[in-house]
Amino acid sequence: MPLKSFTDRLTSLLAITLGTAIYAFGLHYFVISNELMEGGVTGISLLLNYVLGIPPSISTLVLNIPLFYLGWKMFGKNSMFYTIYGVISLSIFLWIVEWLIRYQWIIPFQTEKDYFLATLYAGVTLGSGLGLVFRYGGTTGGSDIVARIGHKLRGWSIGQVILYIDVIVIGVALFYIPKEKVLYSLVAVFISSRMIDYITEGAYAAKAFTIISDHAEQLASAISDELNRGVTLFPAKGAYSGQNKDVIYCVIYRQESRRLRELIKGIDPSAFIIIDEVHDVVGEGFKTS
Repeated sequence: MPLKSFTDRLTSLLAITLGTAIYAFGLHYFVISNELMEGGVTGISLLLNYVLGIPPSISTLVLNIPLFYLGWKMFGKNSMFYTIYGVISLSIFLWIVEWLIRYQWIIPFQTEKDYFLATLYAGVTLGSGLGLVFRYGGTTGGSDIVARIGHKLRGWSIGQVILYIDVIVIGVALFYIPKEKVLYSLVAVFISSRMIDYITEGAYAAKAFTIISDHAEQLASAISDELNRGVTLFPAKGAYSGQNKDVIYCVIYRQESRRLRELIKGIDPSAFIIIDEVHDVVGEGFKTS
């Protein structure tokens, strides 16, 4: 492995590690101590903790194992590597924080009066942690894997699947925790999403890549296989060289931007890349209307 590639991967792993540590701390220190909620698999882990007393460090990993298998089979090891690492890292840090709290090395922030303060800091810490994870190409598994599987098999929108899962999980929580805490949780989820956007420059928005390369067909095939994204090829001609070549146009979610850059660099380091901000996308793989 080239030194630069090794350095980039090490940087990503360290950032994902830091992000999961921040997320695990925020989850225990602000969310669990005040019986608030989250969406996705994390939310299911919280419900199992509140109702059955199962530690999130165990349930988070166990719930993701079948999703690891499906994701590995459908998307390959390269696509799933950072996701698997992120989930394992999160489970380890959740266990560490649980241990620190059990032996009172950390005293969680618990309140019976000012839930808004707990909600605010929960959103900031969870969003900061996830923002770092997403920015460096990782995920914390769960609904992200389910959404990608649903998109590949059924063509469902990734963003909508994640939203529906979050709504269902938080809705079920109404049967087990007071409704005012569920409403506070929704505020925390909103703040968390804004923090993710801030750190990743809009993690769930989109970017448009225009790529000029002598290896356009190879790049287009790799983008389709590795990122499961549609690619358009435009015929073009260099004004100075007079050389005919294809230009690639592709729209992706912003958390996929780093992976696409690395993919392009691995195939054609001299490719000319133009990246545009996309404020709204309607179509397959994004929202439908």
